[in-house]
Amino acid sequence: MTDFQPIQLIPPASKATADAEDTARADLYGLLATLLYRAPDAALLHHIAANRAHGEDAMTPLGEAWNGLCDAASVTTAAQAADEYQQLFIGVGKPEVFLYGSYYQTGFLNERPVVALRDDLARYGLVRQDNVTETEDHIATLCEVMRFLVAGEDAGIANLAEQQQFFSRHLQSWVETMCDAAAAHPQARLYVHVAGLLKAFMAVEAIALDMH
Repeated sequence: MTDFQPIQLIPPASKATADAEDTARADLYGLLATLLYRAPDAALLHHIAANRAHGEDAMTPLGEAWNGLCDAASVTTAAQAADEYQQLFIGVGKPEVFLYGSYYQTGFLNERPVVALRDDLARYGLVRQDNVTETEDHIATLCEVMRFLVAGEDAGIANLAEQQQFFSRHLQSWVETMCDAAAAHPQARLYVHVAGLLKAFMAVEAIALDMH
């Protein structure tokens, strides 16, 4: 579903024993990473629009958020998505909505949370690619790391305990605030629904990971 790789890792292969829930979680983390790293192209917008949730799935908060994104994707062109991404997350001089965890955790970019994050990434054997300018605390990178921890092949790293620790340490405290900031931006159209999906997914993940 995604070709996004902000850090050097082997794309998670499907585990023979992986259940459908973990596959869906990994796919959603990957999709969110792509949408938050760059504006979607026409093919991705079409893919999202064509995959609405139905039945009981559509009646959950996550399903409702997903279908909201499907509806928005169906009426958004790639050019419109690119303009919106530029307006919200790049801007002139500085972004109007920051996508970096350190900003929400400390009020500044590239602070102590990035150091702690790099320690965990080094433990996983992950390093930032040379052609990537964003620091590792970019939300897209964090979603991609979670995808790796859910669906990776190395059970010593890709396991529930690491998912719980990484989510709690690097995502849980600030992502809702970021989602609210993106959704409140007056120019947000498609990304209102990307933020809504991410917020709903993070709420589900917080409960699921805390229960284990």
